[in-house]
This record gives sequence, structure tokens and C-alpha cells, in this order.
Amino acid sequence: MTALGEVGTQIEIAPNLGVKIIQLVTAATVDTADTITVDLSDYGCTNIHGILGFAENAAGSIVVQEQPTTAVSSSTLTITVGGSTNSDTVRTYIIYAY
Repeated sequence: MTALGEVGTQIEIAPNLGVKIIQLVTAATVDTADTITVDLSDYGCTNIHGILGFAENAAGSIVVQEQPTTAVSSSTLTITVGGSTNSDTVRTYIIYAY
């Protein structure tokens, strides 16, 4: 397990719908059990409703859904990568925050 901190590209998708949708795309070096943090306060949020996770089996090819575990403390979301056996692949997380 590696604590990666804030990595990847984060964009806000739907800023004015009562919930904010944040897309996080990681580098291809992320492994199962790594941890990633997201500062929710950057988006005016303090907590999450849910998260969807996806991993590529091959670069830009087969995408599988996986379910990471999460924790929120002081507006910092910690994502523990998991739910598949994929390592060293790009992962995309859709975060529903408020």
C-alpha cells in the first residue's frame, strides 16, 4: 500500500445541482490498496454521498467497475483503491459530494 496523497486530474462536473460531481482520473501507476486524498473544500464540500470507481484492464481498453473504500475527515476524502485485482492501471472515480 502506498499513500499517494492528491494525485491525478480532478474536475468538477455539475457545480449547481445541489450535489457536486467530481471526476478524479489517476495515473497508470495506481495499485490496489493505494490511498488517494481529495480536498473536498476545494469544491465547497465537506462530505460525500457516494463514489463510483472504474479501472482499465488495458490502456484505454476494457473498463471494469470496482468499489473503493472511503473515509472523510475534516473535508479530506481518503480513497483506498480496491475492488479489483488490477494494478498499475488508470482509475476513474466519480465522487458525489456536498
